[in-house]
Amino acid sequence: MAEEKEEKQQEKKDKKEKKEKKKEKKDKKEEKKKPEKQEEGKSKGDEKKSFIDRFMPGIIIGLVVVSFAGAGFTAGRIFGSSSMPQTPGTSENGQDRNSKAKDSEGDTKNSWYYHMAPVIANLNVSDVTRYVKASLTLEVSDEMDEKKFTAFLEEKQPILTNWLTVYLASLGLDDIRGDNNLKRIQAHVLDAFNEKLFPDSKPQIKHILFKEFAVQ
Repeated sequence: MAEEKEEKQQEKKDKKEKKEKKKEKKDKKEEKKKPEKQEEGKSKGDEKKSFIDRFMPGIIIGLVVVSFAGAGFTAGRIFGSSSMPQTPGTSENGQDRNSKAKDSEGDTKNSWYYHMAPVIANLNVSDVTRYVKASLTLEVSDEMDEKKFTAFLEEKQPILTNWLTVYLASLGLDDIRGDNNLKRIQAHVLDAFNEKLFPDSKPQIKHILFKEFAVQ
């Protein structure tokens, strides 16, 4: 009986030792896993930090650039619109719209007008007969007495009409089409009339105006 008790106690003791050994092994394994987990967590944290460190400066610079660009645009709109206030007589580029009108009005006050008889001339066209009818108005400086100079123009009108007829007959269709050609004709007629009327003195005809310029 005593031997059986001892065997049982020995078995219990062996089982207890086995359990303790298993527990020790388990504890050791857990202790080994802890540093690995810590290293994994540390490596993941380092990766996150490196990612942030790499891209954060670029993100910050981008935000700064965008903020400055927005501020510059806003300032440009504010100062651009306020730096040059417009008035009813001022255009966008700061010029006075009424200045030219005032100059022309002042120029007109110092002038009077003489209306010439219409002139008809065949154009220089080969295939068909085309002609132009032109009615001119002379703007004359007020330095000339209106009654006396009107009589002088009536006297010289045949010469002016003849020259104008010959000049218009020398033109083709391409010479009279468009705004630029009409202005060129006005300038040419102005120079010719002043030369014929005032060969040795100051020109007194200021502008040549078209009352009618019809091509048929």
